Amino acid sequence: MSVIMKAEHLSGGYEKETVLKEVDLEIEEGEFFGIIGPNGSGKSTLLRFMSRALFPESGKILFQGKNILGFKRRELSRKIAFVPQETAINFSFTVFEIVLMGRIPHLGRLQTETRDDFQIAEKALFMTDTSHLKDKKIDELSSGERQRVLIAKALAQEPELLFLDEPTSHLDIGHQVQILNLLKDLNKKQRITVVIVLHDLNLASEYCDKMILLHQGRIYSCGEPEKLITYQNLEAVYKTLVLVNKNPVSSKPFVMLVSAKKNEN
Repeated sequence: MSVIMKAEHLSGGYEKETVLKEVDLEIEEGEFFGIIGPNGSGKSTLLRFMSRALFPESGKILFQGKNILGFKRRELSRKIAFVPQETAINFSFTVFEIVLMGRIPHLGRLQTETRDDFQIAEKALFMTDTSHLKDKKIDELSSGERQRVLIAKALAQEPELLFLDEPTSHLDIGHQVQILNLLKDLNKKQRITVVIVLHDLNLASEYCDKMILLHQGRIYSCGEPEKLITYQNLEAVYKTLVLVNKNPVSSKPFVMLVSAKKNEN
């Protein structure tokens, strides 16, 4: 597989605070790539740099071999979609109107949507199993439904690379699995490269082909779940005792917390 995105000596953050320090990574085309780490380790910041929502202090990001800063914003939006952790929608748009907004990067100035744009939006609804919601208002939806609609909007951009910042946060376990199954299906069938920030280590282990573990703004470990999800890595970074066994169904690493009371015994 070819490298779709690469970070070289990437450093930066917000105003006077440097969050990421000398980060180097490669994401291959077609991967389901996970980013994990404690709060404040730089996960969301890294995602913002790679989607060009933030600009680095030093280093560079290459997309398909070209510096990401060399792309026009509209050109990049045709190739990369970003589903943030929280999206404020202040108007009571319908689901179909929200998804159709994903076509904006493909429209010329003052150009209205064509039949093709409507068909692409309909396809995105179908792929995310939200067609039955198309006439509902976005503020009438459950958290799981809303998240699927935002993913549909991103898919309407027809991206080659999809970034998601904790798309399963605030969802119950049923909706978490539903969202991740959807993303994995799109990754395999549509060949969309997925880069996702996750807090739940077991979900990350089950779904990701490759992962990085961030610690204090640096990459602590990188590789497949079997290499990265070890008790040594997790105890060093998260500062808590864990047991790591194999999931009896998938054979992927499975993390169990050790409570303080158990440790005292």
